[in-house]
Amino acid sequence: MARVLIVGTGLTGSLCAALLRREVSCPLQLSVWDKAADSGGRMTTANSPHNAQCMADLGAQYITCTPYYAKIHQSFYDELLAHGVLTYLTSPIEGMVMKDGDSNFVAPQGVSSIIKHYLKESGAEVCFRRCVTQINLRNDKWEVSWETGSPEQFDFVVLTMPVPEILQLQGDIQNLISECQRQQLESVSYSSRYALGLFYEAGSKIDVPWAGQYITSNPCIRFISIDNKKRNIESPDVGPSLVIHTTVPFGVTYLEHSTEDVKELIFRQLENILPDLPQPVGTKCQRWRYSQVTNAAANCPGQMTLHVKPFLVCGGDGFTRSNFDGCVTSARCVLEAFKNHI
Repeated sequence: MARVLIVGTGLTGSLCAALLRREVSCPLQLSVWDKAADSGGRMTTANSPHNAQCMADLGAQYITCTPYYAKIHQSFYDELLAHGVLTYLTSPIEGMVMKDGDSNFVAPQGVSSIIKHYLKESGAEVCFRRCVTQINLRNDKWEVSWETGSPEQFDFVVLTMPVPEILQLQGDIQNLISECQRQQLESVSYSSRYALGLFYEAGSKIDVPWAGQYITSNPCIRFISIDNKKRNIESPDVGPSLVIHTTVPFGVTYLEHSTEDVKELIFRQLENILPDLPQPVGTKCQRWRYSQVTNAAANCPGQMTLHVKPFLVCGGDGFTRSNFDGCVTSARCVLEAFKNHI
């Protein structure tokens, strides 16, 4: 049975795993590795240390579907809606730009539930805290090394982590990337920002008329969400949660500062916007070094094949765009490349 390794448990990686299980007829042993402690990538959901039902989406806040993608990705949206993984966004988001025909969705159980849905469907073995460091060719297989464990061999490898992390990999992969491909990969750029999740006790009140608000006049804060209200799951038994996303200039300026220092800076600005907030019982500050793609790899149809036999391919929003449909596009392109070379 062919062994397949997918590196990255974000949307592209998890959907790749589900699509390979769904559409490749030959038996595959699927493994998905991630350097983080849980799945989600930039669709991560944090939980309160005091109540796991109190959640906060620290990455993607909601999913916007245009009429074009509503047609070509209809089956993906229908599946997630049918399983209750997605539902329509009905709560008010102040400052949201709405275009004719667009639909907006939220994930009631947190945006990472989309990832968990696809990973469960894939039946893959999922391993966390596996930071890949080297990829080498060994007897027509890929030998993949990670920080603290023994190398493992695979017949196929799919890399879906941010492009700069692909370029940092050591071993034979360094020599397999052509000069043209390297230039394309090095041209990919990302914005950086921080997200701060605040968790409150049951019964705490955050008295604002909106579920989310875009902020235009603050050097630090770009977006605030009453996260449980946004996902329309307010309950007297579960405290509210608040999510703050910083501006990109703030994220770039403080990128190498400690998250504790950054958290204090965000708190100071938050007091100016929402001065009457209760005291949170838990916090989670997330540094997004690679937040959203600002420049994708040119002339790459959703993926980049680095080696044909054995097969090694890169995918992710670095080859499309940073939204749900960009990741679905990439996963489908990876699948087609895989089927063409298997």
